[in-house]
Formats: sequence, C-alpha cells, structure tokens
Amino acid sequence: MAPKTERRAQNSEESRRRILQAAAEISAERGYDGTSLALVTKRSGLPASSVYWHFGSKDELLAAVIEHSHREWLPDVPPWQPPAPGIDRLQHLRQVLRRAGQSFAAHPTFMRLGLMLMLERRVVEPAARARFVRIREETLKEMSEWWAAVLPPEVQERRPGIALRLAQLNMAASDGLYAMSSGHGESLDLMELHDLLALALDAVAERIIQEVAEELAEA
Repeated sequence: MAPKTERRAQNSEESRRRILQAAAEISAERGYDGTSLALVTKRSGLPASSVYWHFGSKDELLAAVIEHSHREWLPDVPPWQPPAPGIDRLQHLRQVLRRAGQSFAAHPTFMRLGLMLMLERRVVEPAARARFVRIREETLKEMSEWWAAVLPPEVQERRPGIALRLAQLNMAASDGLYAMSSGHGESLDLMELHDLLALALDAVAERIIQEVAEELAEA
C-alpha cells in the first residue's frame, strides 16, 4: 500500500473509532432517542459529513456501536464449553459466571446500550436492537448446549427443553446482576453474588435430576 493511501486508511479508521466512541458515550447517557448525529458530531469533533460517510444514519451508527462493543467484549467472555476432566458442574459454572461478571464490568457499553434497546418497543425495530437480540440468541444457544452437555440424557428425555429453560434463567439472573451493579456500584460484592447464582442454578439442576430419578424408580 502506498504511503498516502495507508495514511488515508489510518485516518479513516481513526475517525470511525472516534465516532463510535462518541456515540457509545452519548447513548449510555441519553439512550437511543436522546442520541443524535448532531451530538455525536460535536463530541467526536468531526464534521457531519464524516459521520454520514461512515454510517449513513443514527440507527446504523448505533448498530455499529453494538457490534464494536461486542467485539471488544468477546475476548474476555468465558466460553460455554463442557467442564474439563476433574472439574464438576458447580465448580465450572462458578468459574464461568465469575469471568462473565468481570467481563461486563470491564466492557459495559455492550450490555448497557443493549439492555436499553431491549426494553424499548417500536413499530419499526431499530437495527441496533436487532443486532443485540441476534448476539443474545447466539449466546443463549451456547448456554443451552452447555446445560444439555452436563445434564444426564434421561433428564432431557423426561424434561424436554429443560436445558434451554436453565439457560434462560441463567441469562435473566445475570442481566439482573448487571443492572443492579450499575445502580449500586462498589457496594455490591459481584463475585459473591455470582457464586450464589452458580449455587442456585446448580441446586435447581440437581433437584430436577433427583425428580427424574424418582420418577424412573417408580415406573
């Protein structure tokens, strides 16, 4: 790549980064409706033409904020994989939930903007909300597959859909902890709360396993 072309590409990427950062900050402060391209232009220090050239509209800009913040968050997200040999279900669940909580604290933009969008219902769904929902569906699928891998086959046969239900409960509780931490800050011990969540989810799973065992014993 020629030096001028390379510099131009670098400048373009830097402009895009500044616009995304400004939009992320403003949307966190004001929500979807309170975010405007005029505010983004002012905070980024770039002309409106640059914002429109990169993104075209506010909706596409906030959708790009969701994608960008997700890519930044992703390396810190623990994978939902079956426990390694010697690691039991509860121990693995505790490790995953702790790391997930830490990743949300380190990269708050994705969850903050995403949950705002989730709570807003519109006749025409914003592209940003649609992208957040798609990412969440992928995560929910991974969590459901994890629960399916750690539950006995007979449990899934007798309780169809239980892996998905546990994943949904897991995600809903994690969302609640994130929302609560945003309002209470350092007064919460998130590590302890995630440990308690792991204990609760594991206890629910264990109770279901026992119920199925009793049903099979009586059959």
